[in-house]
Amino acid sequence: MSQITTHVLDAALGGPARGVGVVLTTADGAEIASGVTDGAGRISDLGPERLDAGTYRLTFATGDFFAATGRTTFYPVVSIDFAVADADQHYHVPLLLSPFAYSTYRGN
Repeated sequence: MSQITTHVLDAALGGPARGVGVVLTTADGAEIASGVTDGAGRISDLGPERLDAGTYRLTFATGDFFAATGRTTFYPVVSIDFAVADADQHYHVPLLLSPFAYSTYRGN
């Protein structure tokens, strides 16, 4: 199982955000993995089974998602930096999304 997973929800429509491109990188921008959210808005296999402790970034292609659904957005890209403190833990990073706002938290 991937150590990093994500779930994107379209808060404006009240459902999963399908087809959102996501890239996992190191803090200096080196790409580790990429994926696209499935029909449930999830990517359960993003990245390796283990990452070293450190800072990483998830970048979500929100502009492409909204364009595909016929909507405009103020945030064409959402980037979330997060810290892996324990290389033995799983990190779930959800994104709640609307055209003019977003929020995130550490999930499980």
